[in-house]
Amino acid sequence: MQLNHGIHLGYCTNIHRGETWEETWRGLRDHTLRVKERVSGGKPYGIGLRLGAHAAQELSAPEKLLEFQHWLEKENCYVFTINGFPYGSFHGTRVKEHVFQPDWSTKERLVYTNQLFDLLAKLLPAGESGSVSTLPGSHKTFAIGREEMEAIFDNVRLCREHIEKVSEATGHDLHLGFEPEPLGLFETSGEALKFFAHYFDRNPRDKDFFKFIGLNYDTCHLAIEYEEAMRSLTRLTDSGIRISKLHFSSALKLKPTADMVAKLRAFDEPVYFHQVIASYGETQPLRRFKDLPDALQFADTAPADSLGEEWRVHFHIPLHAPPWDGFQGTTDHMLGAMDWLAKNPTKCQHIEMETYTWEVLPPELRSGDVVDQLVKEYDWTLAAMKERGLV
Repeated sequence: MQLNHGIHLGYCTNIHRGETWEETWRGLRDHTLRVKERVSGGKPYGIGLRLGAHAAQELSAPEKLLEFQHWLEKENCYVFTINGFPYGSFHGTRVKEHVFQPDWSTKERLVYTNQLFDLLAKLLPAGESGSVSTLPGSHKTFAIGREEMEAIFDNVRLCREHIEKVSEATGHDLHLGFEPEPLGLFETSGEALKFFAHYFDRNPRDKDFFKFIGLNYDTCHLAIEYEEAMRSLTRLTDSGIRISKLHFSSALKLKPTADMVAKLRAFDEPVYFHQVIASYGETQPLRRFKDLPDALQFADTAPADSLGEEWRVHFHIPLHAPPWDGFQGTTDHMLGAMDWLAKNPTKCQHIEMETYTWEVLPPELRSGDVVDQLVKEYDWTLAAMKERGLV
């Protein structure tokens, strides 16, 4: 839906299962339309579409694409952004590090992302901008060396050139957002700045780069890194980096007492990575764990006074979830991003709510069915944005 200042808000449909196009479209029909009926007020409804490689290939068939275009028009819906981070399966099987594959050192990732822009340009309403989000280059555990880094920057340049060609041919403002994530090739605002600096070392004449390439700033991910939203977003944009999209999402936060660590075991599930970052105060470095089982094993063997002051866990919890049973969410970071947007409403036009963990949430965090949860997330988000003059 369109808010004040030309800002578009939607939820990411990666919360629903769907690897083929028919499965993806079924999710839109069965769930997204029900959400729309309860939150849109009869106005055009913006969709944040998750489109895996299999589904994207199928949707590229002219008859499929035309059928979907007619459906969007009939249902008073529009697509303004695509989540192009997960290339393959994203539900019901081990995702973890596989969500980073193929990474940006491969032609598969380049071809897939270019295809998403080709599709998006044909789905966008006339005159609207469109974004695609993607992984932060690669993953720190993939042993990325000089050869792989050169391939990553070559592919980023080729994708940037493709986006410019499609933009010029269609008149749309199209842009790609790299999404920092814990243990990604770059995961903090500082590492994002270094990544782009290395790109310009290789492409010093690419003056329009940030017109087409920027960041997808996920408030869960940067909160886990103990960053402060206003400071980080200002630092990034003051450096010329485009904020292609804001992901409104909330991470799990707790004091690592023995009781709370025991309760945390309920969140240990085998599908997604749940990186943990422990804080020991301002004078000591952060301790990083690749996944929740690693942090729990550390807690089982380490002295209690070595667990730190606070743990933040990469487990997306509902945006509207209040503190419960000793746990909290990183709501303050999300609200800080809204405060930044209120002061800079033209610097990011795309917002996507993302709580893809519905199927693996502990029962006490589920609000009815998935549609009920999404409606509550809209209600919470719209109320918070209205307080800031964004609605």
